[in-house]
Amino acid sequence: MDLSNKEIEKRLSQLKKDYKIVFGSEEGKGVLDDLCIRCHEFVTTFSKDNSHETAFLEGQRSTLIFIKAMIKPHKE
Repeated sequence: MDLSNKEIEKRLSQLKKDYKIVFGSEEGKGVLDDLCIRCHEFVTTFSKDNSHETAFLEGQRSTLIFIKAMIKPHKE
């Protein structure tokens, strides 16, 4: 299925709105605060003894960063 750029932009815009609705509620804000702790937002994910653990932890952090990028106010 080939989508035009306009259709892709429309879907992405709607997805960002959906993220903002979900994480903009009081419950969503609470979940996001919890994810910030659980997904190591402000701490290192490096494990000197286990590269697989580092990759796993960085994957969690990457997901959190993606969510925060989706709900970040858009500058026009």
